[in-house]
Amino acid sequence: MRAMMDLIIYQSIIATCLALAGLFASGDWKVLKKEMEEYELGKVSYLMTLIWLAAGWDVFNIGAVGLIFDVSSLFSNVISTLGLPIVPVLAVVFFHDKMDGVKVVAMLLAIWGFVSFMYQHYRDDSNFKAERENATQVSQASTSEEVQK
Repeated sequence: MRAMMDLIIYQSIIATCLALAGLFASGDWKVLKKEMEEYELGKVSYLMTLIWLAAGWDVFNIGAVGLIFDVSSLFSNVISTLGLPIVPVLAVVFFHDKMDGVKVVAMLLAIWGFVSFMYQHYRDDSNFKAERENATQVSQASTSEEVQK
């Protein structure tokens, strides 16, 4: 657990420093106050959006790193990919966003990737069971031959 938290904290610190460096290098920091004032839903809503976005990413990072440590990095990627089609649908429902072709293609590719992973897992499991059954039969056959001698 300590290694997971260290990984998340150091990764977040580096990402924050790089984002701040980019913000100041581009000069975008000058328009942040104007952006907040022009936000349609108000300043409080703007800040709440940023705070909950940061909290959501933290929860995602903790979950993804936890999956990597407990299961595998492949499974963590599959779960992350499975979440991809959900985000545009939620954006359409809650934020009345438009569903364009790029979002539809991204959703279809994410679903296709997940289904492909599950099918490959099914095939690997079937092959493993068949090989184990063959090994058991060969072992039983050789044992019965030794007994007959």
